[in-house]
Amino acid sequence: MNRTASHRQSALILAGFMLLLLSCNLGTSDNAPPTLAPLPTPTPQATLGYAEARPVVLPAIGATPLPPSDDDAMRQLLDQVESDRLMSHVRSLQDLRTRHVNSTQTSAVEGIGAARRYINDQFEIFRAASGGKFYTFEVGFYAYTAPDERTSQYNIVGAISGTDQNAGAIIVGAHYDSIGTPRDSGTAYAPGANDNGSGVAAVLEMARIMSASQYKATIMFVLFAAEEVQRQGSIAFARWIADDNLNVTGMINLDTIGNIHDFNGNREDRYLRVYSEGPNESSVSRRLAREANFLGHNYDLAIDLHVMDAVDRENRYGDHQSFSDLGYPAIRFINAFEEKRNADPTDTIEFIEPDYLRRSTQAALALVTALAEGPRPPANIALREREGGKKELVWEPVAEAAGYIIALRPAGSLIYADQLPIDETKVVWAGFSDYAAIAIAARDARGLIGPLSQEIIPH
Repeated sequence: MNRTASHRQSALILAGFMLLLLSCNLGTSDNAPPTLAPLPTPTPQATLGYAEARPVVLPAIGATPLPPSDDDAMRQLLDQVESDRLMSHVRSLQDLRTRHVNSTQTSAVEGIGAARRYINDQFEIFRAASGGKFYTFEVGFYAYTAPDERTSQYNIVGAISGTDQNAGAIIVGAHYDSIGTPRDSGTAYAPGANDNGSGVAAVLEMARIMSASQYKATIMFVLFAAEEVQRQGSIAFARWIADDNLNVTGMINLDTIGNIHDFNGNREDRYLRVYSEGPNESSVSRRLAREANFLGHNYDLAIDLHVMDAVDRENRYGDHQSFSDLGYPAIRFINAFEEKRNADPTDTIEFIEPDYLRRSTQAALALVTALAEGPRPPANIALREREGGKKELVWEPVAEAAGYIIALRPAGSLIYADQLPIDETKVVWAGFSDYAAIAIAARDARGLIGPLSQEIIPH
């Protein structure tokens, strides 16, 4: 098959699958998702407060904490993440010896072809257990390893069709290729346990857990090839998404999330770094990054999400950039410290911390669940002048909302440093002018917090 025909076939596969995912009248044949049903089990409950936030005091209204939940459904969800499963995936990928794009595609025991089949086999297990909720496909492309040399590669996708066509789609992804020294060698040892067996393991574990249910938004679990050669796999996939005009509301890239030491042996296991394209005041990707921080604090996750003021580390890149380059909100999770350099033959499972990888996976799972199933953000928000230097913040009620959280970002801050829980759809306060931006999230009767609204600038 020539390159044009291959690309056309991949585009048709993707376009057809997107139509199936987002159609209002999904079929019930073996080749199409069944009629959609509401999420069958209780969904996550928010925990109290916003860690390390300065208190917001409104004497006329108060800042009453969110009420405790009758059951901690979010914790029950996150507790399904299993360290043993994560480490088993990392081990299986490492044992393939290399996953370089130039490695063998026919061997059953090594190379990128074996990695592709391993991931597909896992997705097929999830599909069989999902009762018709989980579907898989591949998108092929050519990866160039030299100006005139190319190899056929595949992005592997598992998806859960959303129940609300207007909720868009969320992509959580990781690259499954690895690289060794020399960097163009398809036979050099390239175990890639942390970079990026850890991210692949997290995506597989999230797919296993989430494939049992359906959500408002469509969720796509994507394993990219060819990230190590200028992220060609995710660039190809992002272009197909753009060509199909899919409404992607967020892309979360999990890349190198299992190691806790730096090159000098220092340890840091309390947080993940979250990278996103700037500028801070206007980028949709930066807004998604601080939304992750906001939701992480409100769900009292066992790991912090630190927003970084950069798209990635200096002179480095990740698959999230393929999406932010096209205007989609996209972020990267990466461990706090880096002990193994890219293409390091000692990037093996012995340097993965199982509990850290588990908590990193839980953070991604909580974020995707909130974005996909939480109540939709308030609309028609207005900030009006009132007497005495006060302002009235008012918005249209969200049908399923039991309450709201007003997130407040000080000037120059990368995050929402303060917040105000409230049961009404309006509040009058003189303090709004002290902040550079305001956003609002709805909270439903189950305690699930949804995506934040667009930011409102009070000046």
